[in-house]
This record gives sequence, C-alpha cells and structure tokens, in this order.
Amino acid sequence: MGSVAGVFADTNVVALPSTTVTARSSETFIDWWEFRESEPAITIDEVLRRVPGVFVQNSFNFAQDQRISIRGFGTRAAFGVREIKLLVDGIPESSPDGQTQLDNLDLGAVAGIEVLRRSASALYGNASGGVINVRTDPFEEGPFLETRMSGGSFGFQRYQARTGGRLGKVDYLLNGNWSSINGYRQHSGSENQFIGGKLRYRIHPDADLTTIFNYAHTPWSRDPGGLTRTEVDADRRQARARNVALDAGEEVQQGRLGFVYQNWLGDGQLTLTQYSLFRDFNNKLPIIPVAGDGIVEFARIGFGGGAKYLWETDRNRLTAGVDAEFQEDDRRRYANVSGSRGALGLDQLETVRSVGTYLHNRHAINEDHRLIAGLRYDNVRFEAEDQFLADGNDSGSRALDQVSWSIGWEYDSHQRLELFADVSTAFQTPTTTEFANPTGGGGFNTTLEPQTARTCELGGKYRTSDRSHLELALFLLQIDDELIPFTSPSGRDFFRNAGRSERKGIEFSWEHKLNLDCVWRSSYTVMDAHYRDYVTAGGTFSGNCEPGIPAHQFFTELRWHQPTSSGFFGSVDLQYVDQFELNDANTAKNEAYTLLNARVGYTKRFDRSTLTPFVALNNLLNLRYNGQTRLNAFGGRFFEPAPRLAAFGGVTWRMEF
Repeated sequence: MGSVAGVFADTNVVALPSTTVTARSSETFIDWWEFRESEPAITIDEVLRRVPGVFVQNSFNFAQDQRISIRGFGTRAAFGVREIKLLVDGIPESSPDGQTQLDNLDLGAVAGIEVLRRSASALYGNASGGVINVRTDPFEEGPFLETRMSGGSFGFQRYQARTGGRLGKVDYLLNGNWSSINGYRQHSGSENQFIGGKLRYRIHPDADLTTIFNYAHTPWSRDPGGLTRTEVDADRRQARARNVALDAGEEVQQGRLGFVYQNWLGDGQLTLTQYSLFRDFNNKLPIIPVAGDGIVEFARIGFGGGAKYLWETDRNRLTAGVDAEFQEDDRRRYANVSGSRGALGLDQLETVRSVGTYLHNRHAINEDHRLIAGLRYDNVRFEAEDQFLADGNDSGSRALDQVSWSIGWEYDSHQRLELFADVSTAFQTPTTTEFANPTGGGGFNTTLEPQTARTCELGGKYRTSDRSHLELALFLLQIDDELIPFTSPSGRDFFRNAGRSERKGIEFSWEHKLNLDCVWRSSYTVMDAHYRDYVTAGGTFSGNCEPGIPAHQFFTELRWHQPTSSGFFGSVDLQYVDQFELNDANTAKNEAYTLLNARVGYTKRFDRSTLTPFVALNNLLNLRYNGQTRLNAFGGRFFEPAPRLAAFGGVTWRMEF
C-alpha cells in the first residue's frame, strides 16, 4: 500500500513534518479518492473501518465526536480523540496537551489517509500511540469547479463546493460546505459550516511556500446521553431525561492558519512549519447545580511550529528537527440551570507549552537490510492561574518530560517478501480536561501521572502474485500508569492511573484484484488487553480485561469500478465487532454485532463535465447495536444506540475548464 510520501510523490503535496517512509506492515494507506464518491462523507469511520488494529465508535452523537482507537490507544476518550496524533497537510491538528477534535476535518476534500499503528513518540512526541496523516486534495493545473449535494435518513443534508487551478506561480484549492442532521435519537443531531483551502507559491524550482487555512462553526450539536440497558430495550431512540432537561450539547467555532515552507538543497530538504489557531467552545453537560458546574466555556488561542532537515544519500536517510507549541485556554464553569448559565464556579487561565527535538536515521546495511533508529526528547509544562478566589487559590503547575526512542530492522527481498521488527516507546500526558481535580475547585489533579508504553512488533508483507498480497503484524504493548476514565456521581468524567496494562495482538490484511474492475479486500484483528496491576479504592481490577477493546474485529469488502470515464461503480462490505467489556470491574458487556453496507453509483462524462450520482445503504441487516459506549459510566448508562437501516444519496457535478 505504500506511504503517503510515496503515493503523492508526483502531486507536490505538502511533505510530512517527520519521516514515515518505510516498508512496515503496521502502516496502512487508504486512497480516499477511491471511496469518497460513493460515501456520505459524514464521519471518519467511513475511511478507517477497513484498517486492521483500528476501532472507531460512532453513534451519530456529534457532541461527543467519534472515538478512534489504534491498538487500544484512544479508547479512554470521553469525547474527541486521545493518545493519537492527527496531522492534516503537515500541520498538527492535535493540541500540545494531546487533545484532538475533528470539527475542522472535511472528508469531502480529503484525498488519502495514512495510519501508523505503532507507537511513534520517537518522531511525533506526546500522544503518539498511533498517528493519522491526512492529505487533502492535491493541486491541479487546470481550473475546475465541483459541487455536491447529498441527503438521507434522519434529515441529513449536505451541500459542498470546490474549486482549484493555477494562476501564474500560485496553485489554489478552495472548498466549503454546509451540513445538518436531525439525528437518530431524540435530542441529537448537529449543524456544521466549513470553509477552507490552501495556496502554494512557487518561489523557485526548488522551493515553495504553502498556506493552509480553515474555519468551522458548529452552532448546535446536541448530546442525547447514555442509556441503561433497560432504557435501550424500552426505547432505543429516546434521550436521557436529564440531558433534555439541561439541554446537553455544545457550540464550537474554530479557525486555523498554517504555513509550510519547503526547500530542496542538493541531497537535503528543509521544511519549516508554523500555525496559529483559535477555538471558542461552549458545552452544556447534564450535571445538576447541586452536583457541580455543568456549563463549560473556554476561549483558546494557540500557535506552534517546527523545523526539519532531511539529508539523504544512497545508503542513509537522516532526519533532525525541533517542534514547539503553545496553548492558552481561558476557562470558566457555571452551574447548569435548566440549560442556562447559573453561578460561576471556576475561572482559571490554563497554558500548555511543549518543546521537542528529535533525530531519526535509516541506514541501508546492504541492498536487502536496513537499520532504523530514532530518539526524541519532549518537555511539556502545564500552568493554571486561578482567577476565582472565593474558594481559595488553586493555582499551580506541572512540568512533565520524556525521552522516547525506537529501533528497528527491515528486510526487503526486492521480489515478493518484506519483513520488519522493531521496539518503540510512546507517552501521553493528561490533557488539560483530564487534569481536572476530582476533589473540586481549580488547579490540577496532583496525583495524576503521564502514561508510558513500550511496543514490540514483528511483521511483513508478501505478494503471492502481481494481483494479490497480504500483510501481517504481531505486537506486544506494555503500558505503565495508563490513564483511565471514571464517571463521578455528579455525572462528570475524571481520570486516574492504572498500575500496569498489557495488550498483545495480531493484525492481518489481504487484497486481491479479481480483474481490472473488481478488488476484494479483507482485514482481521485479534487483541488481548488486560490490566496487570490496577488497584483502586473501589476495588482491585488486576487481571480484568480493559474495557472498550473488542477481542476480534473483521472487515471484508468487494469493490468494483469500471476503468473508463463513464460506467457503474459500487461496493459491498461487512464488518464484525466482537463483544467487549464496559467497565473496569468487567460486570457489563457490549454485545457483538455485524454490519452490512452497500454503495452503488454511476459516472457519466459529458465533454468537459462529469455527473456522478450515488446511493449508500448502511446496516442492511437492520441490526440493533450500540455504536458508541461510555466506559465506567455511573448508574450503568453505558449505551448509545446506533441507527438501524439508513439510506443516503447524492450527486456530484464537476466542470473542467
């Protein structure tokens, strides 16, 4: 499948800020161009469900976002994405403290996604249990205009427009969309507005400067809350009564501006990146006033940048770089009085500063064997300035640092077989939200420590023929001080450290071209995840399964596409997810489920224009299942039911000038 850098070598897209060009089977590239013309492009699980080792939960609760986990990293996320680094066109979408939100990710303008499933802190620093590299559409020399209209079940509407081309030395791509969905459950749904794009100025043949920008506004996104099993059985489309009474949900505005400068200097390449952002966030939580502060507001500003130099010879590829990031949140919490702002309970200024420097080398011993080694040092500092002194001064700071490393070996027979083995480390600081003090007030939870992990991997790729190949990876993960969520009686999520955890598993994928029109792909993941040492005041969980991690996952897909300018295309895919635990005590489970989906479309070429209608059907078996779960939820409110049979459709029109 290759890597992003290889796939897009001829399209002049922005280079990655760190090296990811290897032959390892724990890297998977998804050519989203191949799929997006027949997908609703609503949620990222449409892309990632076919990647082994990756599990995405999604119940169309846009206030909580999708939960992405890679080999179990990210499972703990109460909302958004944790423990996984996300990059979009070379600019980090993840914040310095390790949080990642998907508000500014427009799948309608994404060309490809590469997933690194191994620990990667030696290159990417904090929150790199896995890495997702997103590539938006490459620049096109000829001008074009493209529009897409789509709609479907639960009141879904989406309107998108894209344009691009070249004016002198400037390449440009612009895109915007508006979408809305009422939601499958009561008190759910969302509205989103997005505009973004990128400009590339060719300074001279060996240097260019790319400007990347986007703005997203979600004026409303409602949270129906978790249900008990009894409530699900009674009415799976209902919302939790307290969520409705307190108008649980969020409003978000976020903008980002970034620059990437590249200069090719003989055998070397210099890349400089810089970005700045703002995020205004208003969240209403289902917490009654006597239990705590249920309205969260913060205004965030952030900026960062990095410098990377890559030097390459016939036998050696050396990368050195430095990254620096800053984040400031002006955070307030108020009582939630029937969905309106009540008394102020917290007012503090939170800052995060992160600096990291790294060195990575890939050396060819001979034509077949390569050694790879990486080393990185990160320093992350958290500060909280308490501005609500009625309950005392809870100001404080935490300084966390970590040395991460990786070492590996690769073998390439230059025929059909490639092998690799490596050992790597990862670390994750608590985010500013996870640092919240469970005893109340401001400041930080002084007992919470960073999570660290070591990964051992062995795997390879084998081409059985020119039309068929398979990939296999075996891994062992050992985690210390794992960050575990728990819900307090107030309904608010807090975090604590587990002593030791261990995950081991096998990832397998296979692809076979039946003919020029038809491809069959499959992937399978088996994983065993257990606590080895985990003792709390509420019980001893050593030896229990980690919640939220299915032991088995299977995906298979048959896809056909006529290799002409006009013709039919489509796919049928099946996904199986095994049962998994829902709490640390292992007293509740989420049942296994199997989903069957189908897509069909037709492309018709008219001189310089193309018309492409499509229809997508999700959950053809009309199965009752839970698309999202809330781990360690208080009162047994673990379940967020997902839609049953759902239909979507649309049409894309493209004109080339």
